[in-house]
Amino acid sequence: MGHESLVNEDWTNVVVRLGGAETLEVTARETKAFLRPREITNAVDLLRLILAYCLGERGLRSTAAWATSIGLVDISNVALLYCLRQCGDWLAMLVGQVLAATAPPASRGRMIRIIDATSVPKKGSEARKKNKVWRIHSAFDLPQERFGYFELTDQQAGETLDRIPAVAGEIRLADRAYLQPDRMAPLLEAGADIVIRAGWKSARWLDAEGNVFDLIAALRKAAGRGLIDRPIWIKRKRGAPLALRLVAVKKPVQAAADARRKAHRDAQRGGHQLSKQTLDAADWVILVTSLKPRDFATADVLALYRLRWRIELGFKRLKSLIRLKGPPGADEGSARPYILAHLLAILLLEPFVDELEDSPRLAEAA
Repeated sequence: MGHESLVNEDWTNVVVRLGGAETLEVTARETKAFLRPREITNAVDLLRLILAYCLGERGLRSTAAWATSIGLVDISNVALLYCLRQCGDWLAMLVGQVLAATAPPASRGRMIRIIDATSVPKKGSEARKKNKVWRIHSAFDLPQERFGYFELTDQQAGETLDRIPAVAGEIRLADRAYLQPDRMAPLLEAGADIVIRAGWKSARWLDAEGNVFDLIAALRKAAGRGLIDRPIWIKRKRGAPLALRLVAVKKPVQAAADARRKAHRDAQRGGHQLSKQTLDAADWVILVTSLKPRDFATADVLALYRLRWRIELGFKRLKSLIRLKGPPGADEGSARPYILAHLLAILLLEPFVDELEDSPRLAEAA
């Protein structure tokens, strides 16, 4: 099954996976995507038409001609654009329903949920000048290797750790952009655990007595051993400091050299002086976690964080397998449903992803 076959030979299966014709009719009316039969007589045909345009290579006029040629519907390109603009909430509901149907509970083996966001550019010269994008906030769940959450926003909505609801028992992995103490606390209270990468100055580090903890000094002291695993506290803007665990491992020589070169390049681009502390920290991978040492040894925590790359493969599928590059027009009323159609497509295709790509599954790569 490929993304084009979704609206052709596999269309009947798609309708079944989305709950059947009657369910599609109900949800389309609830969201006002389909109110009364006119050129398009039912919600199933409407969805097929919208997906054919969003996932295909045709423009509005060619898609309308295709729909006429196969006897689906006789519609103008103007009417098709109007239909597309009305379908945003409906497509968002369908994405949510597919996600809910496949949502894995945190089990004995613990669900691993990787958090990140990707973006696609908005269309138009003004959007390019101001770096405007559509941001897709995502959760990628292991070992199922499925997207478990999507939320579509513009560039003004930041990447926040608690945007995605917690599942009790999950282990949430995230990069350093998500080291947000006041947002970490609610996740821990909801029964989730975290493994998050940290920068040396991205948190206010404290020791057990509430005094400032010199992370750089600790890294320098541990340079010979190349490993740190100890309790740490992080100050919050509101509430008591978070009691966590600091796990840091020294990088291999080549990786450390690459990180130092990158730090020099970033300093040159930013026009600022590179500090000795930043160079020292570049030699290390620094993590904070809520996982207890009795349950997860140091090596286990490091192995968990190394799984974070799996979401990058998920984004690769999203952008290459179903060719999501960005909406073809600047109109936000049609751009939102265009992207949501691609999110729905990747969710429908994920059960067949082994047939469509060469990258190894987690179970095979382990």
